This record gives sequence, C-alpha cells and structure tokens, in this order.
Amino acid sequence: MKKATVLSLLVLLLSACNYGFSQELKLNDLEYFETQGVNVLVYSNLFTGGFNDEKTAGIELIHHGVRTAQGGAVRLSSTPEQWDLVPEIPTRKVDKESKSIEATLRYGDYDFDSRVVVTAKGKGVEIAIYLDKPLPKELEGSAGFNLEFLPSQYWAKTYLMDGRINRFPRYVVGNTITRPNSEKLKQFKGYVTYDDRGTGRFIEPLPLETGRSIILAPDKPERLVKITSHEADLMLFDGRVLAQNGWFVVRSLLPAGKTGKVLTWTVEPNAINDWVRDPNIGFSQVGYLPSQQKVAVIELDKHDKPLEKASIYKIGNDGKATEVFNGNIATWGDYYKYHYIKFDFSSVNTPGIYYIKYGNFKTNNFLIENNVYDKITDATSDIWIPIHMNHMFVNEAYRVWHGEPFKEGYLQAPPNTDHFDLHGQGPTTDTKYKPMETIPGLNVGGFFDAGDFDIETGSNIGVVQNFVKTWEYFKPLRDQNFVDEKQRYVDLHRPDGTPDILQFIEHGTLNLVAQAEIIGHMAQTLSNSVLDNYHHLGDAASITDGLPYNPNLGPYEVAPDGRSSGVKDDMWAFTSRNAGLNLRAATMFAATSRVLKGYNDDLSARTLQQSKRLLKEATELLAEQPQDSLGWRAISANMTTNLQLYISTKEQQYKDKFQELLWPALDKNVSFTILTALEAIPHMDIAFKEKLRPYVVKYKEYIDELENDNPYGVPIGLGNWARSGTIVSFGTTICFANKYFPDIIDASHAFKTTNWLFGCHPYHNYSLVAAVGAARPKKVFYGNNRADFSFIPGNVAPGILFRKPDHFENYDDWPFLWGQNEGTIGGNTNYLIFGSAFKNLVK
Repeated sequence: MKKATVLSLLVLLLSACNYGFSQELKLNDLEYFETQGVNVLVYSNLFTGGFNDEKTAGIELIHHGVRTAQGGAVRLSSTPEQWDLVPEIPTRKVDKESKSIEATLRYGDYDFDSRVVVTAKGKGVEIAIYLDKPLPKELEGSAGFNLEFLPSQYWAKTYLMDGRINRFPRYVVGNTITRPNSEKLKQFKGYVTYDDRGTGRFIEPLPLETGRSIILAPDKPERLVKITSHEADLMLFDGRVLAQNGWFVVRSLLPAGKTGKVLTWTVEPNAINDWVRDPNIGFSQVGYLPSQQKVAVIELDKHDKPLEKASIYKIGNDGKATEVFNGNIATWGDYYKYHYIKFDFSSVNTPGIYYIKYGNFKTNNFLIENNVYDKITDATSDIWIPIHMNHMFVNEAYRVWHGEPFKEGYLQAPPNTDHFDLHGQGPTTDTKYKPMETIPGLNVGGFFDAGDFDIETGSNIGVVQNFVKTWEYFKPLRDQNFVDEKQRYVDLHRPDGTPDILQFIEHGTLNLVAQAEIIGHMAQTLSNSVLDNYHHLGDAASITDGLPYNPNLGPYEVAPDGRSSGVKDDMWAFTSRNAGLNLRAATMFAATSRVLKGYNDDLSARTLQQSKRLLKEATELLAEQPQDSLGWRAISANMTTNLQLYISTKEQQYKDKFQELLWPALDKNVSFTILTALEAIPHMDIAFKEKLRPYVVKYKEYIDELENDNPYGVPIGLGNWARSGTIVSFGTTICFANKYFPDIIDASHAFKTTNWLFGCHPYHNYSLVAAVGAARPKKVFYGNNRADFSFIPGNVAPGILFRKPDHFENYDDWPFLWGQNEGTIGGNTNYLIFGSAFKNLVK
C-alpha cells in the first residue's frame, strides 16, 4: 500500500514538471484562450436545435492540434446522447480586461438559466457556474457541469483521481444500474424513444471514479489535462455505455437550493514547451499522371519557419531511394490557423514510385503512372452502392452485409408528428390512408440514405438522376454484381451480364414510382418510428421483426399464422405533400423513362406518365404561392424538369419553359446553375451554346477567385457539414465546361478536385475515399458499420470540417462525427459522375 502511494506521488510530481514550462493562456483577438499548443474555445460553436448534441460545441479544447475535448456546458445527463436536450445560449460576452468569457445557458423546457464564466488563470482556465435562482426541483440530482474527452485519444492512457491510478478502457467496460422509465428526466422533445423490450426501464451508468482532482493522461504529455473541483466531487463516466459515439465525461452536479457561484473548476491543459505541429504535406495518395501539374501544399504551424527547398525521391527496383528532384518552396500565405507553402514538382514525369521529403519529414510513397486514375470509382460502384440497396439481401463472398429489410412495409405516419431526423407529418396525411394504416407496395427498391437505413426521398431522387446522367454521358458497361429484383438478392463480385448502373437505376426507380402511384405524390421519407430503431447499427434486416404490427396482439406476441406481431417497430411513411419535391421527382422520372426504354419498358412508360402528372400538379400548386417565397430548389427543379421532359419528348413547350427559367437563374448565381446549362448543350442549337459563352467566362472568374481564397483553389465550406460534395460538383462542372469550352476552361482545374479528395487538404493527407489511394486512405468512416471502427469501400467522406473560428479537422481515429465522416448515397453518386467525367477528360 505504501509503495502504491509513493508511486502516485511520483507520477504527480512528474506531471507537475510538465506544467512548469507551460506559458500562461491569453485571450486572443479571435475570442478564445491560447498558448503555444493549447486553444480553449468557449461557445465559439453552439449546440444545434436539430440533432442537438453533435459533439462539436460548447467549451472545447484543441490540444496540440487535435480537438480532444468538447461539450463543456451545464447538461441534464451524466452521459448525454445525440437527442438529449442541449442548452440555448442567448448571450455570450467577452471581457478582455478581466480575461473572461461569459455565456448564458438556458433550458426553456424547465425555465432554467445558468451562467458560465471562463477566466484565464495562469496556465489554465477557471470555469465558474452561477445561478440567479435555485435549481428547479425536477433538475436536482440531474443538472451538472460536463466536459467530454475524445475516447480515441485517451483509451489505454492512465488517469489519476485524487492520486489513485487507473487506465481508460479501450472498449466500454463499466458499471450500470437500471431505473423505471417513470424516473427518467424528460430529455427527448416528446419522441418515441425506447421500446424497452417489455422492461419499462432505462440504463444509468455509474461513475468509473469520483474525487476532487483528476489528471488525464500523465503518460501522454500532449494529452495531459488536470481538473480540480473546489465545491463538488468530480465524476468520470464512460459515455459509450449508452451509445457507441459517447465520450469520456468529467462531471460535477450542481447543488440544490443555492444561488450565486455554485461550482468552480480549474482546468489546466498541459502545453509542451515550444511545441510546433508537424508539417502536413498534402499530395494525391492516388498519384499523378506523368503529364499533369504536381503541386504539394504544405500546411505549417504559425510558429514553424518555412524551409527553402523540398525534394522528390524515387524508389528503385532494388528498394533504394534516390533524390531525383529538389526545388524551391513558394509561399502562399496564411489561411485561418496555419501558414501554407507550395512545392511544385511537375517536372518529375518518369513513371515510378516516389515520396516527398521536406526537412526531416518524408511522406509515404505515391505513383506516377498513366493509369493512376483508372479505378477511382470502382469501389464506389462495385461495393458501396449495392450494399446500400434497400429491400434486398446483400451478400459478399462469405459475408452477409444485410438481410432483406422491412418486409412488413410502411405505416402511414400520424398527423402532427415530429420526427427526430428533421421530418414531420403535417396536420393531415395528404393520402387516402388512415394514421398507422399499412400503405401497401412501398417495400420495394430504393437506397439507404447514409449511415442510417431510411429512404430519404429527396436523396433517392437525386441518386437516380445521378445514375441516369452517368449512363447517358459515359455509358459505363461495368458489371460486377448479380442483382435479382424477384429474389430480392444481391451478390457482390458476381457478374450477371447486365451493366450494374442500369440495375441501380431500376432499383431506385421502383421505390420512387411506387410512392407516386400509391401515395399519389412523393413522400418526404420512409423512416423509423422509434428512436432506438433509428440509431440501430448492424444488419438493417434486424431493425424490425419483418411482421406488420397487429394491435390485437400483446407486446412481442406473434399471430398464430405467423403473419403479424405485437411489436411496434414498423417503419413510417411521412407523406405531407411538397410541390418542390414532386418537381424534382418529375425531373428524375422524365430522365429515367429514356434510359429504361428497351430495358424495362413497363417501368419506362410508368415513369414518363408520373413525370407529366407530377409536373402539372406541382406547377399548379406553386402558382398559388407568392413567387418571391419560392426557394432556389423549387425554381431549379422546375427548370431541370422541363429540360429532362424536353429531352425525353422533344415537345417545344418544355424547351421554351426551360430557357425561360435558365437565363435569369444564371444571372442570379452562375456557379450554381452553370452545370445544368452545360448538360443541355447537346440538346440545343448552336445559338444556345453561344449565348452561354459569357456565363462560362464569368464562371472562369469564379475559379480564379478561388485561387486567392485558399491555397487549394477549391470551394471550401465552413458549415456544420464538410463540403466534399461541393468540391466534387465543382470538379464535374469543370470537366463539362472544358468539354464544350476548352478555350475558356482549362482541364487542369479538374485536378484540384482529385488532389483534394485524395490527400491534398488541411489537417492530414489521407484520401477521403475509402480504399482509394491505397497507400494512405482513411481508416474509419461514419457508415452503418461505424461501431466496428471500419469502413465500406468506396465511401466518400464529407471531408474537412471547419470549427469556428479557425480550426479544420477530420478525425481518422473516431468515426462518429457525421459532418466529417458520413458518406451519403447522394454524395457518393455525385462522386460517381465526377469520377466518370474526370476519367473521360484525362483520356
């Protein structure tokens, strides 16, 4: 016992030594606390009212370049889940004289306000919680201050609570208790949350440790943080007990019956003396054509001094590396947090295996060869897309990706229903079906939206349209999958004699045309009715029992004939009529009718009929609305619908309407509309192309502006969802613009998109496409297998996520942040178009 105490004291002394060289935190002009190696953000990023807790808000710690802590706020749960209530933050005040930031946190459901004041104190910050009124009775024992730490940066590291040594678990292991649901605090905005499997109880995790002082990761100086609580115990929880995306949580309860300053923490993140982030050498992991421009973008810490030169080494057949080029570094400048320089090695054009050396840093190897881009879409089309086919059993060799999901079909969503995935059913069903009545015939075709298993109608419309464009422009005959709609069976890597993309078009269309014919218009979504089912991970077929719900049966009882059950797990159809969505469907149906002719003539005729009907009805509905209230989506949908109907029918009325809408749209936003105009060129006369020319010149000006905007020359997004999709569309537009206006748009601009996707971007240099860029692709993605810290080949990550005010990130050791790691069916099929267009361009 005495030996353990001495060891604890020794570790504490060693930890204290790390602090001895740290500099004091300063409140900078960007309104966060900073010293070299440490940034403490205080409500620079706010909680959202949509998905609530996205693990990207509150008080945040960026520790030696990695955002390792977030969620610092008064919360109503020990281990908050995604849909738990989050506080509104109506006020935030920065006081430079007192070196403090103060924010008001409000829970309107409980009429509960608190104030959080964060003040620079030496090498750390003091976090103080103030209450002007005592805690509401129902929040006593529930409201507390939380700070959450990223598990992947802490598991297998040690921690000390009041000197007691322990280790963060790699996999969730902890003690829990269960309580009656009647005791559970209202947290979920009225959603149906748990089906409880008859228990009527909920899980409550117990703390791993309790004390007044905790040191996290004394064995890892770049992650070492000391937290001291002066009035209340600190409790350490493992949030992964309740949800795989949970973080380690340090928490103190707020006291009952008190006002004023009720809780004080001191938080001291260790700052390694004179720490400088390693350079991030951005380049294409896929490699380069011998003839293309080759420029590495090197991201440097602002305390780092740029070198004058960098080198290229070639790996010979004998395994030895030889320097074959060295060149000067060109300065681009500052972009948010970092400084950027560029290294042009375009003159290296001999096929081979290479790496870049910058100072003492060298990259992994890459190829220069004429075939490096030949397979960039294969994983997406061969694997990711068929795995996301709904209502099908999907097999790959010895592995079953999922059984046939949702055999029971879909129930009519009740009126005035709010859905946790931002959908809702309006005051009526807008159909002939009664609430909770099965709508027959919808359990066919369609694609899972993303890392979840619902059919987002808007996304599926775009997906089928993307397949049609890919087929019509590039005719990919690739056949690597067996698809049988009658058997409802897919087998990967097993050719069946039919181009896969035709089968994808048919599969997506089957669900969408069923919606149009059976419901009468397009549903918003076909999704889960119970939140527990919605965040299901694993086999999609096991979300539900495959049997329609029968209210005459007891809970979990199965009817004698085996055709229904008492399980309330059925999927719902949200059917509120939306004119804009119907317009988009009309566009897709018009295009699909062309492709399916000669392949599935019956489906072709049905889609054309629905296109004309939906266009007529949607136009009448939109005419009743004020024109200034119509969003760009509705206007764009109307424009593209008329274009597709003209291509399919050659009727002049559709051509006239398309051009009536096109030119004002180009005047308003050329970068958004130009691709649609370019796609129309083969179907219009020469005068149309010439009228379009000045708009292409204007688009060229937009491209040139991007060169000055950021060192990568692409449209980087700064929202809560990273912008790989926008960059992919940018690349597609360049490919089409170069095809029709090569004298204005140079083909070299398209390589900016491949460079970005395959490794030339901020934060790290991994390829953002799973299994593409095999030397260093990302290892984890937010897919339906994310709990396994794995990926589905061909998935395209949203990419590099911006956190205000100046931090870019993309975790490759933590898949659970969808804004940076979740591939979607819409985004991945956009990538399919770009990849096809790009391969066509480089030929």
